[in-house]
Amino acid sequence: MSNKPLSVAVIGAGMAGRSHAAGYRNVNTVFGAGLPPVRLAAIADANVALGEDAARRYGFERALPSWEAVVEDPSIDAVSIVVGNDLHRPIAEALVAAGKHVLCEKPLAGSVEDARAMAELERNADVVTAVGYTFRRSPAIAGIREHVRAGELGDLTLFSGRYWADYATNPAGPLTWRFKGGPGSGALGDVGSHIIDAAEYVAGPIASVSGASLSTQITKRPVPLGAVVGHNAAPVSDEFGEVENEDTASFTARFESGLVGTFSVTRTGFGMPNGLAFDVVGVGGRAAFDQHRPAEYLFDDAQPEARTRGARQVVAGPALPYFAGGVPMEAPGVGVANGDSFTYQARAFLDQVAGVAEPLPECATFADALRTMEIIRAVVESSRRDGAAVHVPTFS
Repeated sequence: MSNKPLSVAVIGAGMAGRSHAAGYRNVNTVFGAGLPPVRLAAIADANVALGEDAARRYGFERALPSWEAVVEDPSIDAVSIVVGNDLHRPIAEALVAAGKHVLCEKPLAGSVEDARAMAELERNADVVTAVGYTFRRSPAIAGIREHVRAGELGDLTLFSGRYWADYATNPAGPLTWRFKGGPGSGALGDVGSHIIDAAEYVAGPIASVSGASLSTQITKRPVPLGAVVGHNAAPVSDEFGEVENEDTASFTARFESGLVGTFSVTRTGFGMPNGLAFDVVGVGGRAAFDQHRPAEYLFDDAQPEARTRGARQVVAGPALPYFAGGVPMEAPGVGVANGDSFTYQARAFLDQVAGVAEPLPECATFADALRTMEIIRAVVESSRRDGAAVHVPTFS
């Protein structure tokens, strides 16, 4: 490992781009020494004012007007791609060709075909390629995974997962890129990809899906008059356009282990700002997580005294993954949240890039993210076939 500074850039200055930027800014404050110094080189966005504001806020040296400018800068080593899904493939291909390491936001691409091409790109690349599944960095979720892997829940019988969000409940909300694309690119691709990945991270691979249903509650939205940042409100015209993808979806899954799973996702769930949650149940115990209470989880097992059995709150502390060394005050009850997950993810990515001696667990790969998209595609196919079971193909 070299002590030469790692030069990083972020393509996209919206809300997720800023989360990546903040993560890079904080990587050398967590988990001790070992990572080389990090140079915050650039944030690129076609909305120049937005890019300049993000660069100023997060301490990056400059703002660039295009992703091509990042590709062309030989001093930049590693890049986060945080823009519209359809742009992921061409940007990733150009960055890899330029010898740069890539951390791409989920979902991996705008189509399964593009995602397959990116997985092939990864297979032949001599740089690190990774995908941003930040919930893998949750101490609580990682702790539940450890319970499952240690057999503390016994044979699993049910996984029930949801991601209910409310960012699309307002019918006056502008028709942004998130509402374009075919079935599967709406709530399934945006928030569903996270709960699907979390399910496989905790409970193992999904073999097939069935019983799928997709629906759109708000079928038309006003066309924005200018750029829209994240889920924010924006000036709109009198013209309305068609929403092309789903607001809500539900399906069941069969895991390779035989485990049964149920899933529901929505972006029109009133009062649910960021509601990823799941229960995993076995013959000997159960565990539950809710992102609205991110610094804890519930755990229940067969305690010796039957009178006092029941779910108990496990508060995040140094005994859980990522907590020790990952927060300034290493004591249970001080909390851990979304921003911390982006810091841990950025650190894990740069650990891979730098080849540190004791790295964090590696990030999800392009191949992992392709698998998520294949599951989403199978869900869409099941909905088209009146809920019929659809096998999830394996990338090889």
